[in-house]
Amino acid sequence: MLKVKSVQKNGIGYEIGIKKGDQITKFNGYEVKDILDYLYYDSLEFFTIEVLDANGVLSTAEVEKEENESLGLTFVSDGLEIKNCHNKCIFCFVDQMPKGMRPSLYVKDDDYRQSFLCGNFVTLTNLTNEDIERIIRLKLSPLYVSVQVTDAKTRAFMLNNRFAGDIMDKLERLANGGISIETQVVLVPKVNDGALLEKTILDLHSLSPYVKSVAVVPCGITAFREGLYEIENATKEYCKCVIEQVREINYRLNENFVVLGDEFYFKAGLEVENYETYGNFSQLGNGVGTTAKFKQEVLSSIKKKRHEAKYLIICGESASDFIKETVQTIKNSVDGLMADVMPVKNDFFGHTVNCTGLLTGGDILKNAIKVIDNYDALILPDVCLKQDEDVFLDGVTLKEFRKSINKKIIITLGTGQSFFDALSGGKNVRKVL
Repeated sequence: MLKVKSVQKNGIGYEIGIKKGDQITKFNGYEVKDILDYLYYDSLEFFTIEVLDANGVLSTAEVEKEENESLGLTFVSDGLEIKNCHNKCIFCFVDQMPKGMRPSLYVKDDDYRQSFLCGNFVTLTNLTNEDIERIIRLKLSPLYVSVQVTDAKTRAFMLNNRFAGDIMDKLERLANGGISIETQVVLVPKVNDGALLEKTILDLHSLSPYVKSVAVVPCGITAFREGLYEIENATKEYCKCVIEQVREINYRLNENFVVLGDEFYFKAGLEVENYETYGNFSQLGNGVGTTAKFKQEVLSSIKKKRHEAKYLIICGESASDFIKETVQTIKNSVDGLMADVMPVKNDFFGHTVNCTGLLTGGDILKNAIKVIDNYDALILPDVCLKQDEDVFLDGVTLKEFRKSINKKIIITLGTGQSFFDALSGGKNVRKVL
């Protein structure tokens, strides 16, 4: 149920007699679970609504409205309390994080509603028949699904869940219901690679066009894996083999159905695929296509300018060669610009973790503070900070960091345009003075 907090005066809800404190119990005879029910039915022109008033009296009304009209209700709660993950995946990153970080980082969510709303990847292992029917009825599409492998026995092993093997049955039901699905495979050497990876890709392709893509990403391995399943780190040669395998499968399928995490190319010492390979870049949140998109945005932004400044640019080790090349391209067009790239080694999580987004304030600070006096400002990507708060993964706040570094900080906003602006004196950045 959803308890009404306010009713827009003269709105549809007001007209049919809904009041503050009433509870919405059903739409079209279906029990209301959370705000998604309201958002879906409020978008329709015809539906029934069941309301429980403060005196315990149930009433049902038929609603007829224009498509762009709304019931005009707000609620005390959205009902979207996070559904936790019940798996114990052998590669789970949360299980291999150090203690003492902010509490939200230890939350394991596995919630199909957050998959629809935010693009979070879910395993579907906690999905009931009722959940599947609801997803189809409310058209919660697209969903983002962590498949890992379609072989039932291997998936049950990888997720440490004996009920995890029915993934293809669930995906088929969703596809038959018209739900679009973006999928993910976290690749664990000698577990779900090789022939099993090919089987997984072909199984998922059989559900095309509803399964839109497969993103294959490397599993992250930190220094905190004591007592956990032993996973081999992906070597340069291993990554080359995975790239070659995926290219060959895509060639056979005659489409770029499988896309690889940029990390594979960095580790293999190879260029990422061209911009067109990644289609609509639906897997950006997975670190897939980020480099190609960023490069295209930089090239589209570059113009001749003059900007006299000297900057220190922070990045993770894996992307450092690409960032250095990009900086040189920009320097060739911006007269007076001096800029150096500082790849930061990840001492916090361990040196096997080398992407920019997992750098901590402490690691950046202890490296940058040694040389920052030689520069006018520090350029920092926003991916190092929490999305809605100025804090690094290790709990260091941006305010604390700025006080320690004692230099102006320029924060780029995740695009190639913003990166060019940061280096050329443009406006599409955030400055911390």
